[in-house]
Parts: sequence; structure tokens; C-alpha cells
Amino acid sequence: MFKGLGQLGDMAKMMKAAKDMQERMAALQEELSTIVVVGESGAGLVQASATAKGELTGLSIDPSILVASEKEVVEDLILAAIKEAQHKAKLREIEEQKKLLQELGLPADMPLPT
Repeated sequence: MFKGLGQLGDMAKMMKAAKDMQERMAALQEELSTIVVVGESGAGLVQASATAKGELTGLSIDPSILVASEKEVVEDLILAAIKEAQHKAKLREIEEQKKLLQELGLPADMPLPT
């Protein structure tokens, strides 16, 4: 008599699962802003810190390289450290998303909206 009710229950489960995933993704985005990665160049003479969301949060330069005649070298080291930090941030974001997908029972390589 009420054959359609079973489908409504399935729809409710799907909606709950989608809401749960949305909430977990929002929590992940918050968590990514608290995870810090560090990129280095010049054997650690320049270090750039960034959140796992890619936001640059800090820059440390060893004073020994701050010589006017080495300006271009210092600039290159700064850029290299920042690029490494951003690359590490992206990798960490992907790693954290894969963990979340696996926890939700989904394929780790499932594309997520950005």
C-alpha cells in the first residue's frame, strides 16, 4: 500500500549523510587553517611558514645572509622557501581530505569541491 515510504527513508539517509559530509568538510577547512607547514631554502637559512590552506604566516631569515651585495640571492631564497611552504601546504590539504573521505567510507581519490 505504501511502497514509496521505503524510498523516503533512503532519501532521508542520503540527506543526513550529505549534511554530515558537509559539516565534516567545514570542520576540515577550520582544521587546515591551524595546521602549519614550513618551507626552507638555503639549507634552512630562510624558512617560510604557512597554514595547510596555503596562507603565509611567517618568514624567518638568518641575518648572516642579509648582505647588500647578496640581495638577489636573498630574494631567490625567500621565494624558494615560500614556494616550498605553499607546495607542502597543498600536499597536506590533499592528505587531510583523503583521510576524511576514507573515514566517510568514500574513495580517497574522489574529487571534492574547492
